[in-house]
Amino acid sequence: MAGAIAANATVFVWNMSLAADLAQGLTYNSGLSASTSFSSIMYVNIAAYKFISLDNLEEMRPQYQALCEKLGLKGTVLLTPEGINMFLSGTREHIDDYLAWVRSDARLADLEWKESLSNEQSHRRMLVRIKKEIITMRMPLIKPELGRAPSVDPKTLKRWLDQGHDDDGVPVVMMETRNAFEVDVGTFNNTLDYRIDKFTEFPAVAAAHKDELQGKTVVTFCTGGIRCEKAAIHMQNIGYDRVYQLDGGILKYFEEVGGDHYNGDCFVFDYRTALNPKLEPTETVQCFACRAVVTPRQQLAPEYVVGVSCPHCAKPAGEQVSDADAAAAR
Repeated sequence: MAGAIAANATVFVWNMSLAADLAQGLTYNSGLSASTSFSSIMYVNIAAYKFISLDNLEEMRPQYQALCEKLGLKGTVLLTPEGINMFLSGTREHIDDYLAWVRSDARLADLEWKESLSNEQSHRRMLVRIKKEIITMRMPLIKPELGRAPSVDPKTLKRWLDQGHDDDGVPVVMMETRNAFEVDVGTFNNTLDYRIDKFTEFPAVAAAHKDELQGKTVVTFCTGGIRCEKAAIHMQNIGYDRVYQLDGGILKYFEEVGGDHYNGDCFVFDYRTALNPKLEPTETVQCFACRAVVTPRQQLAPEYVVGVSCPHCAKPAGEQVSDADAAAAR
C-alpha cells in the first residue's frame, strides 16, 4: 500500500507541475483576467472533501495557492495528513478548470463536491492551509479512509422521515453534530441537539446518551458531511448498533430533496452566513463584534448596529438573547 501511495504521489507531483505550467499560460475564453469582477457574473460555490492519506503537503500547498490565485478563486483549502477539505468560489469555467486539475491526482480522481450559486464570490480571500485534521476531533484512531460508517442518501432519508421509520421498521432519530450557534439557524424537525460548542465535545456526548438510543436508528448529520462521517464511525466504535451518516450533509439534502422535514436555513462558513433549502443566500448575518448569528428579526432591534453590536453582545451579561427567543426569531 505504501508503495502505491508513493507512486501516486510521484504522479501527482508531475501533474501538479504540469498544471502549474498550464496555469501560467492560461488564456480565458471570456477575455477576463482572474481579478475581473462584474455584477452580471454568476459565481459557483463548491464544498468538497475526501479522506485520503496525503504525505506531500508542503509541496501541495504552494501549487494549490498559485493555481487558485491564477484562476481568481477565493475561499479555503485545507490540506491534512488525513485528506483534503475545500470551500471555493469562482466562475463556472474557472471552477471546472480547478476541479479537473485536482482530479488529475490519482488519489483525488473520484472527488465529489456540492455546488450553489451566488451573485458574488462567497469568500473574500484565498487561503491554503496545512492542518493536522480536516475537522478537529482529536480521535486519532478514527480513519474514514479505511472504511466509512453506513450512510443514507438524502432521498432515502426523506422517505424514512415521511414514514417515521427506516426500511426495517425501526424508529429514526436525527442527531446534530454541529455547534449550537449553527443549529440555531436551522435544523431537522425533532432533532437531538446536545448544544455542543465545538466538535471535540461530541465523543463524550455521544457516549453519555448511548443507552437511551438503543433500539433506534440514529442518523448523524452536519453541513457538508465531514463531521457526521467521523461522528458515525466513533458511535459505531463505542457500541451504537444502528447508526448512519447523512451522505453529503444538509447541503446535499437541500440539493436533492429541498426543505422537507427541515426547519429554517443552513449556516455556512462564508459571507453568505446561511442558505435556504433552495441553496439561496438569506438575510441572516453574523455580528462583526461577537460573531453571533443575527436573524432578520433581530436586525430590527436597536441594539443591532452594523459592524458594532447586536442583541447578543449589546446587553449586559445575564440578559443575552435566550434560545427560545432565537428559535422564535427563526
